[in-house]
Amino acid sequence: MINALPPAVILIVGALLIPLLKGRMKQAWMLLLPIASFVNLLSIPPGSHWSFSFLGYELVLGQLDRLSLIFGYIFHLIAFITNLYALHVEDRVQNIAGLAYAGAALGVIFAGDFFTLFVFWELLTICATFLVLARRTPEAFGAGFRYFMVHVAGGLCLLAGILLHVQQTGSVAVTFLGLNGLASYLIFIGVGVNCAWPLLHTWLTDAYPASTVTGTIYLSAFTTKAAVYLLARSFAGTDALIWIGAVMAGFPIFYAVIENDLRRVLAYSLINQVGFMVVGIGIGTELAVNGAVAHAFNDILFKGLLFMTMGAVLYRTGKINATDLGGLYKSMPWTCAFCIVGAASISAFPLFSGFVSKSMVMEAAAHDNLRLVWFVLLFASAGVFHHAGIKIPFFAFYSHDSGLRCKEAPRHMLLAMGLTAFLCIFIGSFPQYLYRLLPYATDYQPYTVSHVVAQTQLLFFSALAFTLLLLSGIYPAEIRSVNVDADWVYRKGGRLFYSLSDRIFNGLNNWGDRIFVRGIPGALARFFADPGANLQKAGARLTSGSSRDLAAIDAAIERRSRLGAYPVGIGVLLAVLCLSVMSFIFFW
Repeated sequence: MINALPPAVILIVGALLIPLLKGRMKQAWMLLLPIASFVNLLSIPPGSHWSFSFLGYELVLGQLDRLSLIFGYIFHLIAFITNLYALHVEDRVQNIAGLAYAGAALGVIFAGDFFTLFVFWELLTICATFLVLARRTPEAFGAGFRYFMVHVAGGLCLLAGILLHVQQTGSVAVTFLGLNGLASYLIFIGVGVNCAWPLLHTWLTDAYPASTVTGTIYLSAFTTKAAVYLLARSFAGTDALIWIGAVMAGFPIFYAVIENDLRRVLAYSLINQVGFMVVGIGIGTELAVNGAVAHAFNDILFKGLLFMTMGAVLYRTGKINATDLGGLYKSMPWTCAFCIVGAASISAFPLFSGFVSKSMVMEAAAHDNLRLVWFVLLFASAGVFHHAGIKIPFFAFYSHDSGLRCKEAPRHMLLAMGLTAFLCIFIGSFPQYLYRLLPYATDYQPYTVSHVVAQTQLLFFSALAFTLLLLSGIYPAEIRSVNVDADWVYRKGGRLFYSLSDRIFNGLNNWGDRIFVRGIPGALARFFADPGANLQKAGARLTSGSSRDLAAIDAAIERRSRLGAYPVGIGVLLAVLCLSVMSFIFFW
């Protein structure tokens, strides 16, 4: 028996206590929670812990091995850094949702069974939705609603796959699945929604830029990386992932180059980087999986750093579009410097973190003789340097002088960005410390002469291309516009579907209401209010053709009805009808 708590408990329970604290106490609490949770994690030995039986299945809250531990380390680290960055936030919704979100991510990666994993998977969706809604703008409400609906659909797909898998195998253990049946395909697609696969990705580029300054940093770290973890756990070596990842790495470049909102540029860039991870998992060799996991670790840091710098710009200026910014290096020099570090890291400059992980995936593709995939990844590497390595710092801090003059970012934001920038440089300079944490032992050496020279040439020629395109006027101008993505299908198609459904199904509903709710019951109620008189009137209408005679007959029937005088045959007829109906019901 170990004297420790399940990894997710401290952050989730601690988040629920935040409303009881104020001021410095709340800030200290938010910083101490990730530290306490990390110390708790270090005290847990590898293996299965906190197992209990539920409905005949063994549920495991803690399954620790090298794969889950490295994700656990980086999730704790980014939770601490983000909380440091968000010390100014007084909104309890963001404070609670952010920490619970981090706790849910820990619950996913340490879950030893699919039922536990699904519970934390859905908690990720709920917490992330609140982080989007916390901005409280019409755009955020719309994006938050769409985010929730997309992930609920993905979660239902995942749940259906889990139930089928358990029914077929009798096992709930989170282990390797591969694509071998309907259950595995449903789980595969459910995970793909959270991983932002092509055509399933628009929730990310829709919701992340609509979130709060600090909410976007939380969002960039957990949902997609938890999905990457589950792919590595259950689908490593699945060939389909190679091509899915290659498309992910390539297509966002075209959107990011023409996008005006710089946080949306980073959202597309996030999909691009996750594509490298998915390719590595699809290749499935030890080098490839190590590269995917290492790149996920590094991406959380340098993408978080870039989102932090753009968040600081938004916080100080209230603007985030490239057309509204420029010249901010004069007002925010430290933020500018940290942004350049993040840009160099994501672009895989030597001595920066992206260089030591992205190269592992490309090397694995080369060893597996995947020439086309390797070329796509090379193109994606050049593209990410264009849109994230150059475009973000250039248009935010240089380009034309927008005339904006503001204060530098708050001290706690600078500390968070400085710590993250230091880690990006440290890991890039001393990668062996990261390599020791990877799932498989490796002797990979990123700093070979050929690799350094090839990557440097790629980066410098990319920079030259950007400069020539910009000076010649060919580079797409930054304009105030809305770019059409795959979400157009469900935005427009959804409205059309709703309109058609409203006309068809509500039309049927209204027809049914008129006939079966009001028509037939109303007629029966009127008939049985005075059945004898009504039967006589019906008989008179069948045998008489004169409206004057009918009026006289109706008046006579009404008089008899008030006196209670009915012919004996009326009662016999009603009895025969009732017996006929009962016989039809019970003996048909």
